[in-house]
Amino acid sequence: MAAKGLRNAIAKAGRHIAEHPRIAPARLELADESIRFLTLTGYPYILVYDADRVPPLILRVLHGARDIPAVLRGIVL
Repeated sequence: MAAKGLRNAIAKAGRHIAEHPRIAPARLELADESIRFLTLTGYPYILVYDADRVPPLILRVLHGARDIPAVLRGIVL
């Protein structure tokens, strides 16, 4: 059941960012301005997506407790 809830939250967030690609903040210390970081409501996960793509492209789904800079280091976003 928890997996279905997470899947549904990701799908809902995907629809939301498709309508409003710039809704989430950029983190310029981590990536270019086009890369956005959306926290999933009710879950400890962050969607990392490219707001300049049409439709926006989800690049990663990361647990918020992870060391995000270390995870993203060396990855071309």
